Amino acid sequence: METAATAPPLATAQPEGCLVVDKPAGCTSHDVVARARRLLGTRRVGHAGTLDPDATGVLLLGVGRATRLLRFATLLHKTYVGEVVLGVATSTLDASGEVLERVDMSGVDLDAVRQAAISLTGRIEQVPPMVSAVKVGGRRLHELAREGKEVERAPRPVEVTRFEVFPTGEDGVVRVLVECSSGTYVRVLAADLGSRLGGVAHLRALRRVAVGSFTDAEAIDLDAVSPVAVHPCLELVRDLPRAEASGALLAALRHGRPLERQALGLAGEGPWAVVGPEGELAAVCAARGADRVQPVVVFDSAR
Repeated sequence: METAATAPPLATAQPEGCLVVDKPAGCTSHDVVARARRLLGTRRVGHAGTLDPDATGVLLLGVGRATRLLRFATLLHKTYVGEVVLGVATSTLDASGEVLERVDMSGVDLDAVRQAAISLTGRIEQVPPMVSAVKVGGRRLHELAREGKEVERAPRPVEVTRFEVFPTGEDGVVRVLVECSSGTYVRVLAADLGSRLGGVAHLRALRRVAVGSFTDAEAIDLDAVSPVAVHPCLELVRDLPRAEASGALLAALRHGRPLERQALGLAGEGPWAVVGPEGELAAVCAARGADRVQPVVVFDSAR
């Protein structure tokens, strides 16, 4: 018979859910994940949407089973603030790179910059920078860039819904506010802004102030990460349209079975977060044809 001295310790429940972290400058998004893993005592931590090492601001983390929901958070629109330095081009398109070119742009006024910014709104195409995590031929561009290589990159469609310009009081520097789709490089926008003005430019002091409805006002410092700071899994998909299910419908969802859209009262294109009678996340569903939906992530009732 086991005694108190010989019995194995009781298993400690692993945290699961989401965190809204204010990423500090000088570290990568992966560094933030690594630090969160140590602070939370679990390997199951991931992030939604990479931030450059010098950038700060909102980084969404998924913990435990919530890592399966990160793909939905990654697709949310982002909002950034930063500064564009006109007349100086760098190797990385931001302040961390080497200066490649200087152009006198002292004759460019604020109205001209604003008009150029307007021309870069809407659905546009961007060429990913060499210093980025995009893969070409199975290798990440930043790895190739460190080897001194530059490769052809196909342009990618993105959407810029807002690109506003404000004075800073510093000659040749403007402050920008950008709202854009996932996958948009604000560094590229800054460089393209300089090009539209007949010169060059780079980005500095980038801060992501929002990812969907998640803002920097609710973000916590990295050092404040702890199990008690983790929000429920449902919070990570709070921007998705929501439906409720119970009884046979809930059981079918948790078994991964497709359902009639009408049975759940779903409208729009999806995806949708479906909650059970106690407000717990049961599944995330995607459209399957015009009339049916398919659970693509399922949460059982065990936890």
